[in-house]
Amino acid sequence: MTIGKPALRIEDRRFLIGQGRYVDDMTLPRQCHAAMVLSPHAHADVVSIDKSEAVGMPGVLAILTGEDVETDGLGSVPPFFMPELWGGPPGFATLRPLLVRDRVRFVGERVAIVIAETADQARNAADAVFVDYAERPAVVDAEAALDPGAPVLWDECETGNRSVTLNFGDAEKTAKAFDAAHLVINRSFVSGRVAPFSLEPRGCIGDYNSGEDRYTLYTSSQDPHGVRRVLASVVLKIPESSLRVVSPDVGGGFGLKAHMHPEDGLVLWASRRVGRPVKWIATRSESMQTDTQGRGQTAHAEMALDASGHILGVRVRAFHNLGAYFWGTATPPLFFSMQLIPGTYAIPAVDLETNAVFTNIAPLSVYRGAGRPEAAFVIERLMDEAATALGLDPREIRARNYVSPDRMPYPNMAGLTYDSGDFPRLAKECAEVADWDGFAARRMASEERGRLRGRSITSYIEVAGVMNERMEIRFDPSGTLTIIAGTHSHGQGHATVFSQLVSEWLSIDMKDIRYVQGDTDKVLIGRGTFAARSSMLGGTALRKAADDLILRASKMAAMLMKSEESDIEFADGLFRSRSSNQTMGLKDVARFFYLPAGPVMQFSLGLYGEGTSAGKPGAQPNFPNGCQVCEIEVTPETGEISIDRFVCVDDVGRALNPMICEGQIHGGCAQGIGQALFEEVVYDETGQLTTGSLMDYCLPRAEHMPVIQSRLVEIPSASNVLGVKGIGESGTIGTPAAIVNAILDAVRPLGVADLQMPVTAGKLWDAIQAAGSAPAGMKGLNT
Repeated sequence: MTIGKPALRIEDRRFLIGQGRYVDDMTLPRQCHAAMVLSPHAHADVVSIDKSEAVGMPGVLAILTGEDVETDGLGSVPPFFMPELWGGPPGFATLRPLLVRDRVRFVGERVAIVIAETADQARNAADAVFVDYAERPAVVDAEAALDPGAPVLWDECETGNRSVTLNFGDAEKTAKAFDAAHLVINRSFVSGRVAPFSLEPRGCIGDYNSGEDRYTLYTSSQDPHGVRRVLASVVLKIPESSLRVVSPDVGGGFGLKAHMHPEDGLVLWASRRVGRPVKWIATRSESMQTDTQGRGQTAHAEMALDASGHILGVRVRAFHNLGAYFWGTATPPLFFSMQLIPGTYAIPAVDLETNAVFTNIAPLSVYRGAGRPEAAFVIERLMDEAATALGLDPREIRARNYVSPDRMPYPNMAGLTYDSGDFPRLAKECAEVADWDGFAARRMASEERGRLRGRSITSYIEVAGVMNERMEIRFDPSGTLTIIAGTHSHGQGHATVFSQLVSEWLSIDMKDIRYVQGDTDKVLIGRGTFAARSSMLGGTALRKAADDLILRASKMAAMLMKSEESDIEFADGLFRSRSSNQTMGLKDVARFFYLPAGPVMQFSLGLYGEGTSAGKPGAQPNFPNGCQVCEIEVTPETGEISIDRFVCVDDVGRALNPMICEGQIHGGCAQGIGQALFEEVVYDETGQLTTGSLMDYCLPRAEHMPVIQSRLVEIPSASNVLGVKGIGESGTIGTPAAIVNAILDAVRPLGVADLQMPVTAGKLWDAIQAAGSAPAGMKGLNT
């Protein structure tokens, strides 16, 4: 048995000995380098571009602009998909050129590309390209962008800066619930913009082969087939077979690399223009300006409750800051930030609205969680505010409102149907692991050291398993099996987990299994990896591929054992004839598919199996869920916050590899901690990025990470044959609310009633000062 075991990751050895292969590790013969000329303005017309000085600089091979893009007929890129494809209303979809010719709409917009012999020569020449701009007024706040008289980014958009409005629930029913309420809680919540900040920055190499009239792109991508589709059909306007996309090892994605970026198309085009491979690797400064960002939502929320603390309804009006373009996969955060607001609670009425708004900042797209953390933050913050107003323990108010397991499958009022879960059980176990009842003694001990202690308990639920997937397995003549994956692992451990599955199903030693991914010439088709989809969709497709292989091999085994196919059964790696009790091993049968002569010639050459699976939309996804308890200490004299206790209990369905599940949870929690306490992309009122480096954009460090106590609960999903639930995003979703609620619990006695993320030490100190109840000894201190 290998499934469910904490098998060590088989892919780690080559990383540990320095044999990983990332885009920046690659050097092609005659390779040259590219650098981008980026707009320093948030909103401006491009009057002219003077490249006369730059073109004569050492090593420069070419300088290309938006006019060249237009002359060569390269297409502009639409969003990956719009809300209409998921059942929403039509919205205004932007078209984004590879290089802007007429009007820039955010700082970092690509205006020109310089190709030179070395990266330094390319950057030096890019600095020498002079662009004359005529500045326009800019707007950076989503709500301000909807004000009359606000600068309009897209003149063609008939609704001003509003791309689309999504509504969920029943407004009339919710209004009646509020009319009957004993208590109404009103709060506004801000989930600010955050940077994905993958350890490996984006990078790509374009290589055009004039002899074959074919392109190859090496790119750091989570979805190589999706990148190929857009580049071939939209940008280059060539058959997909004329473009090979290779995504080697990828050092973190987090949604940033789930779609193409302009540089992917630019290096291919530049390679064709100069007749040599062209490489581009982002600097950190470029990444901060040009990468897509996550979150960016302001939500004005209300909760109606009866006198006993039962929720009657929830109403939300939200604004999602799209940035300058509706780009990439910006649609899922709009949906999930609303549809998951009911969370783990039985809420009879909701009226939810979100507005997707254009502003003069970098484009929004998916970031680990993609709307789910925003939803969890809204509902869990409201729950604590309601508990405080009613004088209820935060555990008690949640217990009164949880969806009970006997109501599964449960349709929430925002359009999602939860397939399985036991939310009260997870909350009970989480409180027990965290020693909830021992909090009073710990709080007293903190106070004796001059610190404040607060705690929280929060729940989350997410939707996982979107789109569809394909997997293939093949035997070679020697008996080695290869998994050819449509998913793409960039830290998730797919080579290990998928090998565990196949090893158990086919009784093949894991050392005899190879894993292939990330090359469109080797993998027929695939959707890549994002949205916690691979375990369900990749695993289900792999199960079907294994069944398909067994079926094909059964026909051969029947002939070899002179039996009817219906007489053959497969178990523990052996085919057995029920009538004769004769057996043959799978590997032995596989070798017959490669013989050059004999009766086996009636069968296909080679033994393989293929399978596909489907998820949302069109099939039922799965709903991972969990509970977190957080305890923090605050030093009131400085506002310093430390996380003293952090417990996660997660329903992962069937845990295929518990060690990898817990690793994913820990990584997600780290990013949630970053959002809650440190991270925020900030633009000033003119659209200038003020957090353009790690001097200004703060990431969590090792010293900020608590010891995370993790427990996995296995409640099988009813939506797939493996019973799995995705786990890749879970830690990110509930963590921000857990931390902020715990901080407020600590400082609420001082009069602090609300805090917005990130809750930095300085921001908390200011809030305590403003509340006017600072403890003795801290008045007059500076941050």
